[in-house]
Amino acid sequence: MGKTGTMAKKDYYEVLGVDKNADDTVIKKAYRSMAMKYHPDRNQGDPQAVERMKELNEAFAVLSDGEKRRLYDTYGHKGLEGLTQDDIFGGVDFGSIFEEIFGSGSGLGGIFDGLFGRQGGGRSAGGTRRSRRGADLRYDLNVTLEDVWLGSEKKVDISLQEPCMSCKGTGAKEGDIKQCAVCHGSGQNVTERRSAFGVFRQTSPCGSCGGMGRIIIEACEECKGRGIVKKTKEVLVRIPKGADSGFALVIKGEGVPGNNGAGPGDLYVVLDVKKHPVFERRGDDIFVETDINFTLAALGGKLQGVPGLDGDLELDIPEGMQSGTAVRAAGKGLSHVEGYGRGDEYVIVNVVTPTNLSKEEKDLLRQFEEMSGTMAKRGKGWKLWR
Repeated sequence: MGKTGTMAKKDYYEVLGVDKNADDTVIKKAYRSMAMKYHPDRNQGDPQAVERMKELNEAFAVLSDGEKRRLYDTYGHKGLEGLTQDDIFGGVDFGSIFEEIFGSGSGLGGIFDGLFGRQGGGRSAGGTRRSRRGADLRYDLNVTLEDVWLGSEKKVDISLQEPCMSCKGTGAKEGDIKQCAVCHGSGQNVTERRSAFGVFRQTSPCGSCGGMGRIIIEACEECKGRGIVKKTKEVLVRIPKGADSGFALVIKGEGVPGNNGAGPGDLYVVLDVKKHPVFERRGDDIFVETDINFTLAALGGKLQGVPGLDGDLELDIPEGMQSGTAVRAAGKGLSHVEGYGRGDEYVIVNVVTPTNLSKEEKDLLRQFEEMSGTMAKRGKGWKLWR
């Protein structure tokens, strides 16, 4: 794995919200509290929660380890340069921590190892490859307003890498493998350098075996020695009524397969609701514009044929309706995704001025104007006389 960088890193104590004199108990308690708050299942579709969780994991991994904390307290982030991700996270059992919080069998430890902490397989102190839950996957799915109005099902093709069945993930033909003579199966090279500040130990992947700890004598023909093959899997996604853009559906066990018998990761399907040509969505309410003539606006009456999700609507237009006014159709919007009932539909009325009038129509309008003007004058004069 690559080295940890120092760019744009926050103070670890600030990330956990603890004082620099906090003991291990306080640090662990703070981490547990923050981890529960930013758990991905409680912040679905929020990429900031994912990034915050990564920061929390790294801060806890450093501050809960005496030696790494001493280096950080003395030299800041520069004191951790040269440490790999395995060096940072290797001593932390996130699975046990989250079993304490959520109970055994929750599988949440794997979520944090795979999605936020350490990707891929790790190694134990003896150099043997540990079982590792598969990584989680994200799939962005474009849907229509009709899809989320009625609720629907979509079949999506997920591309992922799976262990090669021919060589059982070893990458070798008929198990033709030998231990790396350079790293003696550990997969790591360890170098030490001395400075005025003390002895710094740096661990890096073995260049001879690529960090695998073993050498393949003859590669598997199907996977060409990689131990994995690319596959496409069809997954059924059930879209709930009322879901909006950014809503994340978690499909358990449809992520990347784990290694050494560990379980697969999960699939996060993030919805993107496309813009509709007629309706504008605002939360669970929808808005639509329609034209009416000035006679209906002035006198009021029934307006038929207004577009609606359930079909055309009939609306009551009150007398004196002004252009730009909205008429509400209660319960004609989208379903509330996490509750009962529906939003509303708002019909914005545009009063249309007639054109290409005949002489007779123009004369009638002039009569109307004269009558309206006379009535207005009489009304005003009467008011003054009073």
